[in-house]
Amino acid sequence: MRKELPDLKRIRTAHVCMRGLVRIYLGAGALVHKGGRLLLVRRNEQPDIGKWSFPGGAVELGETTQEAAVREVKEETGLDIKIERLFDVLTLMPHEGGSTSPRQAVVIDYLCKPVRGRVRLNRESSDFGWFTPGEVQRLDTTRKVKECAARFARLRIR
Repeated sequence: MRKELPDLKRIRTAHVCMRGLVRIYLGAGALVHKGGRLLLVRRNEQPDIGKWSFPGGAVELGETTQEAAVREVKEETGLDIKIERLFDVLTLMPHEGGSTSPRQAVVIDYLCKPVRGRVRLNRESSDFGWFTPGEVQRLDTTRKVKECAARFARLRIR
């Protein structure tokens, strides 16, 4: 029997502290798609500097994961997006799958469509592109990004 996910609108904290020492980063990401292609940005900051990733970042105290995803995409790319649905909940372990991140993270990823604007990068990214899921497999990125792109391909969304 498949376990149902909790109501993600109730997640309203940026970090979960355990035993006062370990911090688990809570992030929100966006698989922004258009015409069967996914928007990726090349990271200009650590962790994973130089690698391609989906736009996203930290959930701020007082905002929902959905609000964080919309805000992060706007900040990083200048695009206004519409969230279509939950895509995945990922647990990323330190230095997992080609990542240079030293922290554990839980990232809530949403499937989104651009609704307004054109891409204008902020300082967090050095480049962007709209890639097919097959092209993502050949990019310098983490294993999790490649897995998400492959899963997106199986949805056959255009």
